[in-house]
Amino acid sequence: MGLFKPDLYRNFAIGFALGAGLVVWQVAPNMTDSIVPQAQAATVSAPAK
Repeated sequence: MGLFKPDLYRNFAIGFALGAGLVVWQVAPNMTDSIVPQAQAATVSAPAK
């Protein structure tokens, strides 16, 4: 039996991935706005008579 079991490494990897995702979410919460811009409706002028 070794000092560290493989489960420990897997848990560290999962924790690191979740922690990195949390940091990215906190640092850049509006990152998707630059990738997909917000939709804007076009203005319509009154029809000519």
